[in-house]
Amino acid sequence: MQLSIQYARAQSCDAIAGVASFEQKLRVAAWIKELGMALTMNCVLHRRNLDRVDEIVALAERLRADRLELANAQYLGWALENRARLLPTRDQLERAAVVADRARARLEGKMEILFVKPDYFGQRPRACMDGWGRRFVVVAPDGVVLPCHEARSIEKMAFESVQNAPLQRIWERGEAMNAFRGEAWMPEPCKSCDRRSIDFGGCRCQAFALTGDARATDPACALAPAHALVERARESLDDGAFVYRGSLRRRP
Repeated sequence: MQLSIQYARAQSCDAIAGVASFEQKLRVAAWIKELGMALTMNCVLHRRNLDRVDEIVALAERLRADRLELANAQYLGWALENRARLLPTRDQLERAAVVADRARARLEGKMEILFVKPDYFGQRPRACMDGWGRRFVVVAPDGVVLPCHEARSIEKMAFESVQNAPLQRIWERGEAMNAFRGEAWMPEPCKSCDRRSIDFGGCRCQAFALTGDARATDPACALAPAHALVERARESLDDGAFVYRGSLRRRP
């Protein structure tokens, strides 16, 4: 069972979540352990909690978590809306990685600890979902079949539903599931890159979110024509209030 906790202190956790939920999450964590289930505690990291990774680890220990995912925010959806408020500094990220490494060594055999770095601070993109439609499939509650949970953010791409066709047929022959499989779709510099079968051009959803073109090289890659978008984002930090779902403010 995976439980998401935004911070190790109630006031800050509730402020980040936008709703009073910290104490309830602690109760749920206790129920999970009482039922004998394995507990994964997930904490999305960003500029406002990266300096408290040590406290987050301590909370995971107190809750007897079997696994702790320290996953830096990836900037899609509402995280993109709040990117300037969430992006950490490079120094913050490096300090937090050291803390996580020390905790991993100390708790080896007791708790598995993952530290997932944000795309915006690497030189090459991650292989998002190990490549579009290669290994993973998401069936949404309404039956729509997706290669990842964020794929619907790619506007004008139509996804089929298991209400209308068998899952196997959609997986094997669905137009959307095949849209970015293989290498034929790739533009330069991906097409001639020696990492094209390793990172698969990066995240299609992120490429669309930043450039408006899902076929573009993920701007997180230093070789991408649009990489300057990521560089400028790292320099444009804002300590203002978060924008939550339901807000009337929209991206320009």
